[in-house]
This record gives sequence, structure tokens and C-alpha cells, in this order.
Amino acid sequence: MNYILFDGTVREALLPFTFTRPVAEIRIGILTIREKWERHLGLTTTTLTEEYLSVKYPMVELENNVMINASFLPKNSLVEMVVNLQNNQAIFKGDTLIAFYTNDSQEEVDFDTYEIIEYSDECIKVENTWDIFSKNDVALREDFNLITNGRTSQPVPKSVNVIAPENIFIEEGAKLEFVTLNASTGPIYIGKNSEIMEGSVIRGPFALCEFGKVKLATKVYGATTVGPHSVIGGEVNNSVLFGYSNKGHDGFLGNSVLGEWCNIGADSNNSNLKNNYEEVKLWSYETENFAKTGLQFCGLMMGDHSKCGINTMFNTGTVVGVSVNIFGAGFPRNFVPSFSWGGASGFSTYLTSKAFQTAKIVMARRNVEFTEEDVMILEHVFEATKKYRKE
Repeated sequence: MNYILFDGTVREALLPFTFTRPVAEIRIGILTIREKWERHLGLTTTTLTEEYLSVKYPMVELENNVMINASFLPKNSLVEMVVNLQNNQAIFKGDTLIAFYTNDSQEEVDFDTYEIIEYSDECIKVENTWDIFSKNDVALREDFNLITNGRTSQPVPKSVNVIAPENIFIEEGAKLEFVTLNASTGPIYIGKNSEIMEGSVIRGPFALCEFGKVKLATKVYGATTVGPHSVIGGEVNNSVLFGYSNKGHDGFLGNSVLGEWCNIGADSNNSNLKNNYEEVKLWSYETENFAKTGLQFCGLMMGDHSKCGINTMFNTGTVVGVSVNIFGAGFPRNFVPSFSWGGASGFSTYLTSKAFQTAKIVMARRNVEFTEEDVMILEHVFEATKKYRKE
């Protein structure tokens, strides 16, 4: 059977992260949504997404296909229903489509002619940007069980101060000495060839993915994911770094999400709680206004390739787009459009020629090529976000 993950109706609610990737490539827990489904299914998947993303993330359609809504995270009961789908069957949860069976001879899909199967169990659905950190605790625990089931961890080094070692899994090649790991509050996963430097104190749930790094004397409060090749330092609480991003210095990052290729300057901080303790509102690309999150704690949402200079201060509930460069004193506004250059005193347009030159240098440092596909995607984002910039 061929399985295809489609973006569904939540793509716009997950901007700026879905400007540069399909919903399936969002990291929550330890794995991306695609990686979760592929581990459960035991098969590779492809993607149905926006046309400008499809060159980098192509869809492969075969004679018989099962389409899966990528905003739903897999769990055993759901995966069983998906695997057992037959022709003209679809799975719904309430009014929301989860998955359906189709074949290449169908010109259109009419669910009025389908047998509808209701999925009644609880499951995680990623519907908004803030779900990525607010649901990361549950997703991380589920991924930990999925990845470690039936496997044996590398031994915890003798110099490590450890609480609840049974909830810690260390992959081959990981380095850690003279650190404190408290897994009594949630599991701790330490990926292949990663490193936790001396003096760091980490409280679970926590995931450090392959080649990730925790700098000296870092404090992590839990429900935090450090994606592949990412670096953290200072103080981090309930945050997700997708991959290849750096928050390597002192300063606070809390209730936040960083995409790929982001860099947070030394001594930068974000607020995650308003002074009046009221509900945080966050910029919505759907309504082009600020939307209620239902959360008291909500920090920084930063899209791919965005950077900030030293001592940057972010207000509670700040959304930063793709390829943004922020610097200078004061608080920048709490919505910074993609390809903006500046800070609290104002922004100008960050020209693509300069942005692409920086991206090429940054990615080359990690031996990753800045491809023509990447150029095409970012050029599309530049044009699509013109209306938000004062040019």
C-alpha cells in the first residue's frame, strides 16, 4: 500500500513554519510527524502539499493509495484503522477527515459515497503553531516509548548525577559527563553523536536529537526538544527547535518554537508571560490579526533562516517570519514579517540576494547544500509575504 500525508486545512494556521515545509515535516516530540507515521507503518511515505513545495517534497501516487491528514499524530489504535482501510472507506473524527482510501482511476473523491468510519479515541492533533510546544510533553513521551521499545540504552556514565535512570535512553556515540539528569518528571532521550557538556541540569521530558549539543551549565526545565544538529545554552523551558538552529548562549527561551537555521544571539531573552497574566494573543496569518491562544504562557515563534543579534528582547507572543534579521536595542514588534531587516526602531526589506548569500554560508558550515529548490521556496515566500512589509 502507498501512504501519502496531506497538509489538510491547518497549513495556514501553522505558518510561518509551513511556509518552508509541509505539515508532515513539523517536529513535535522527538520525531517529525512523517517520521512517526513511517515508524508506525513500517513504510516510507510521500507528501501532498502546496505546489511550490512539491519539487522538494514530491508526491508519489500509485494504483492504490491511503491519504493521511498530517496534522494527526499516529497512535496504535489509529494506525490499525488506517492500515485496514478498504476501497471507498474514510476515517473521520467528528467533522474532521483523518484518512481515506483512493486509487489513481478516481477523478474526484465524494465522501457521500464513502463508508465513514468514526475514530473515537483521543489523539494529538497539531492545529496551531503553539500546539508544537504546548503538546510537546505528551508527544515526546509517546515518541520515547516508540523509539526505545525493546531496545537497550547505552550505560549512563558514572559521573552523571541521575534520578530515575530507567526513564533515560542514551544512543550510541552520545557524550555526557558531570551533568544532572532528572527523569522522574518525564523521559530523557539523548540521540546519536550528541553531547551534553559539564554542569548542565536537565529535567525531563527532554529530547536531544542526533548531533545536537547542550552547552556548559545549561538549565532545561522539561518538555523541550532540541532537533538534529541544534545547540542550546542558558535557560530553556518547554521549547522546540526543529533542527540546525542555535540558541547557544546565556539568556532565556521559553514556550517557544524555532524552525531550522535560526540563530539566537548571546544574552537574548523572550517573555513568555504577560505582566498582567492575561491570555496571550498571537499573530494569525489566517485572519491577519492577533488570535487568542487560550494560553497564559506563550513565547516566540520563529520561522526558518531567521536570526537575532545579541541582547535581543522579544515580547510575549512574538511571531517572526522566514529570513528575518533582528538587531538593536528595545523590543521589536510582536509580528515581524518575513524578509525583514531591523529592530525596534523600524524594519526595511531584507533583499533575497543578501538573505540567500547568508543562507548559503550558514548551511555550508554544516555541510548542507543551499539548493535551487531552497531558492525557489524562499523566493515564493518573499513574494507571498510582500503585503506584510513596508517596502
